[in-house]
Formats: sequence, structure tokens, C-alpha cells
Amino acid sequence: MTDKDETMRTFKTAWFSKAARKARISDSELCEAIQEVMKGQADDLGGGVFKKRLNKNRHRSIILAKGGRHWIYEYLFAKKDRANIEDNELEDFRTLAKSYAALDDEQIVQLLAEKDLTEIYHGNKK
Repeated sequence: MTDKDETMRTFKTAWFSKAARKARISDSELCEAIQEVMKGQADDLGGGVFKKRLNKNRHRSIILAKGGRHWIYEYLFAKKDRANIEDNELEDFRTLAKSYAALDDEQIVQLLAEKDLTEIYHGNKK
């Protein structure tokens, strides 16, 4: 295990949690997908925004990166419902990624306490 693994954390927003539960996407699948993103197996949309296929290619997730150590699942959509996100949505996700990048550990703890975020991976603890 590397130092990067020990400090890496993965979160999902409250909205994403509900959408993933409805789509029957497990936290373990989300954790595996982050490992793939870290290996370059995702679409890098720039500005800390990534698009990753999930659920046997039936869904797409939008993941926001915070310095390569924190990953936040933000948005989920079914491939059958829409082909992609719109340009204005991408700009909004980039702005949100910048906001997340500015968060310190204390602010993340507060978001967790308020249930705005749920942590699904912290180092080697899933």
C-alpha cells in the first residue's frame, strides 16, 4: 500500500447516494471505479471533472477531484436517458470542483456531519 492509498478518500453526495441506490450501484463498485479513474480509465473533462461509466456501461457518473486525493461522486445519469451532460452543466461542475478543492479537512468533517457527503473509502478502510 502506498502513502497515496492511505490518504485517498472517496465521497458521494446525498443526491448521488439516492440515485446510486435506485440504480443498484454499490459502494464497492464505486470504489473500484475510482481505482480505474486513477489509472486513466475515465474521460477527463478538465477542471477536476471526470466522467466514468458504471453499472456494466448502463450509467455515467460525474466525479469531482480534489487534488488527486479526494474524489466526490456528484452526478449520475442513465445512458438511455441522455447521451452526455450539456456544456453549461460541465462549467457548473468545474466551478463546483474548484469549490471542493478549496475545502479543508475541518469543512469536510462538517459536510459529513451534516450528511451532505457520505464517505465510502478512506485509505484501506471501505
